[in-house]
Amino acid sequence: MDRILLIILLFFLNTICYSQSIDKVVAVIGDEILLNSEIESQYMQYIAEGNIHSKKIKCNIIEDLLLQKMLINQAKIDSVIVKNEEVSEESFRRLQYFEQQLGDRKKVEDYFGKPFQDIKDDLDKIIQDQFYAQRMQQRITENVELTPSEVKDLFAEFKENDIPLIPVQFEIMQIIIKPKIDDKQKENIRNKLNRFRERVYEGEDFKMLAALYSDDIASSSNGGELGFVNRGDLVPEFERAAFRLKDGEISEIVESKYGFHIIQLIERRGEQINVRHILIKPKPNSKANQDAQLKCQDIFNKIDSNIISFADAVLKYSDDESKNNGGYFINSQNMSTMCSLDDLPLPIQGRVPNIYKGDMVNIGLVNLDDQVSYRILKMNNRVSSHKANLSDDFVMISDMVSNNKKQDLLIEWLESNIQKTFISLKKDLIDCDFRTNWIKK
Repeated sequence: MDRILLIILLFFLNTICYSQSIDKVVAVIGDEILLNSEIESQYMQYIAEGNIHSKKIKCNIIEDLLLQKMLINQAKIDSVIVKNEEVSEESFRRLQYFEQQLGDRKKVEDYFGKPFQDIKDDLDKIIQDQFYAQRMQQRITENVELTPSEVKDLFAEFKENDIPLIPVQFEIMQIIIKPKIDDKQKENIRNKLNRFRERVYEGEDFKMLAALYSDDIASSSNGGELGFVNRGDLVPEFERAAFRLKDGEISEIVESKYGFHIIQLIERRGEQINVRHILIKPKPNSKANQDAQLKCQDIFNKIDSNIISFADAVLKYSDDESKNNGGYFINSQNMSTMCSLDDLPLPIQGRVPNIYKGDMVNIGLVNLDDQVSYRILKMNNRVSSHKANLSDDFVMISDMVSNNKKQDLLIEWLESNIQKTFISLKKDLIDCDFRTNWIKK
């Protein structure tokens, strides 16, 4: 988990905790409201990071939140789609992180002072709004394109102080070996789920079984219920089985990328369904882990002895989709192969600083998002910290220049929309010296 994501998660913790206290509406943007808790939670996070109190920063936070509300309001007017499944998946990932950090579900509930399902409901709303704002912003700025010559010309206009310092950059190749789930384990899971089906048909409550046994923590606290979803909201295997069911019927066992499920249809409304499910995730046993570890070491030895090249070993042995692009770790921010330390998954960050260009290291066990693997890393390139330049950092500079143009376009859109949107701000917000005039002319 990188530092930026950690800060975001802490923001969610603060938002949920703060919202339990007395709250008030401080602004209305169209049909959206801005609560005092939303401002205070972000400002609390700023202070928690070691910063000093600043009215200017607080005003910047307020203006960013006003913009977010404007984007959400317009997204709903324009029927921007945010699927329940993607909200649920993101919520699941963050709830899982909360449990890892705080210890277990009971400690999460104690921390927030509310039941787990209530925490999930709060988190779902936050994530849904975030998706609405992001997608509306993408729609506004999607046509921004720059040619290489435009990037060069715009970069030439930067003042020296505006040129960023680039941290150390790494270009890493990986061989990823995943422990195998054997047929016996899969059979045991199938038998377990079949017994659950039988127990429900014999009179037991599906909801209780889901709460007790499902590995989907995001839905298990609600008896496995996902809520109403549309076609296209679910992974294909799950969706095909779910939409074939009749009310109360339980599916045969369904295998998806998440594991093995049984599904019960609660209700259908045209092309919408509400289902509950029990998910069992396969977990490699100690022998599978040991075999993967030994295989990883054997591959390392073959490469080290020049029996096989690293590139050929990636293609022949790696269990990850990255084998199709040479095993390169891809920076999700800009799809480049060059990454700063913060761009790398947390379990790998601590292994990288002492690896230099050309080095190969068997780093062994990596547990990432509850998925175990064994990895060999090769440092294909390493670039020292430096002032950004077009020759080494064109992709980053292109993104930076593009983002500046998108920001200008967003401000133009905002100034136009302020004139045709209902806006009401409490007096203490108007005291801020905003970058944009939120009071209609």
